[in-house]
Amino acid sequence: MTRTITPRAVRPLVLLLLAVVGLLLGGAGPASAHAALTGSDPQQGVVVPRAPTQVSLTFSEQVAMSDDSLRVLDPAGKRVDTGKPANTSGTTYAVHLRGGLAKGTYTVTYQVISADSHPVGGAYTFSVGAPSKTAVVTGGQEVGGGIVGLLYGVGRYASYAGFIMLTGGAAFVLACWQRGAGVRAVQRLVVSGWLTLTAATLALLLLRGSYTTSGKVGDVFDLDLLGQVLQTKSGAALVSRLLLLAAAALFVAVLFGAYVKREDRDDGEKRDLTFGLAIGGTVVAAGLAASWAMAEHASVGLQPGIAMPVDVVHLLAVAVWLGGLAALLVALYRAPADQPVEPAAVHRFSRLAFGAVVALVATGVYQSWRQLGSWSALTGTRYGQLLLVKIALVLLLVALASFSRRWTARLAEAAADRAVARTGRKGRAKAAEPEPVPATAAAGASPKAANPGKAAKAEKAEEA
Repeated sequence: MTRTITPRAVRPLVLLLLAVVGLLLGGAGPASAHAALTGSDPQQGVVVPRAPTQVSLTFSEQVAMSDDSLRVLDPAGKRVDTGKPANTSGTTYAVHLRGGLAKGTYTVTYQVISADSHPVGGAYTFSVGAPSKTAVVTGGQEVGGGIVGLLYGVGRYASYAGFIMLTGGAAFVLACWQRGAGVRAVQRLVVSGWLTLTAATLALLLLRGSYTTSGKVGDVFDLDLLGQVLQTKSGAALVSRLLLLAAAALFVAVLFGAYVKREDRDDGEKRDLTFGLAIGGTVVAAGLAASWAMAEHASVGLQPGIAMPVDVVHLLAVAVWLGGLAALLVALYRAPADQPVEPAAVHRFSRLAFGAVVALVATGVYQSWRQLGSWSALTGTRYGQLLLVKIALVLLLVALASFSRRWTARLAEAAADRAVARTGRKGRAKAAEPEPVPATAAAGASPKAANPGKAAKAEKAEEA
């Protein structure tokens, strides 16, 4: 007897996954914060007796700077800094000043790129000898804001969504339901993920220059800015992502082309193709995930050599989990009636999702510890204490998920056995019943066969 899975049967799994997502994302603000100015010399608002030879700024993390990232303006608004900003130590950056500065109020402006590729800017003043009036206006549009900032934010979230659909959908097909390669709804999900990620990456590459500098829409297609972006770490990551997406397009074409043609075959050639697609797809997916890791928080700060591979595993776990769930739901609701999702496919995804959640929790704990900076911060700070509570709740949910999966599997097997037993009893009862005489046979019987007594009398009368 063939059993199929209905959408209602996987609702508990969906609710459990959403609960874990909420716990993982809730209160995650400090872990994803941008760089912040934590100190300066001279300090904000201070009046120094003599003109300093340099101005230094200290940030909460390492930042990227251009030639104009750090400027010092005199009361008339003219620049008095000389040379390029330099990293003097750790997260401190300085720029030298001209000699013989007059008394008055000076304005320091900065615009840098934080580790998560977000632009951070600001300004403050200090005075030499005595405060004075200044012609410098420091208000205006926030760095990274406006329509360009909005579009850039949409592009970032769209790129993550595309990666999740592309990677998770393909993983679901190869690892859980290989027949799904021929289902149009699943194909559309994966292809839509590729298109979304490609379009978002191109948009981010064009928007990057304006996003980190002027914020003007007219600068989006400025080729000079685009050239500057290509020389940065973020620009190189976006270009490498586009190259990997070309390889991903070939992978998708084979998965939904040559692989589908071998759907009903169970030979060595199909197994070899499955193995090749699994290896190739894993390499491409890891490369795509690395394009984020190499340009964001994992690439700077404490233990970057460990943090970047951990970040890759973290992104892959998210994609396999959420993207696989999306593919499962699409298959349940959109697959044709003659291609239902088998219970075995759901069970395989359940195991895959469980492993992904474990990897997600483990890598998330490491990333959070790295953000805090020490083990003592786990108990000595409010965020660390909140993190410990979240970890405990997630582990509890994972344990409940493991128990629920085994329990529901036993219930399903017991229900299937009872159904088979009922079917067998009905079959035996039907076999024991006498077969009725077909109405057509009774209607077609001869009168002699129907009444043998009358037939004998008729024969004697004919002989006489």
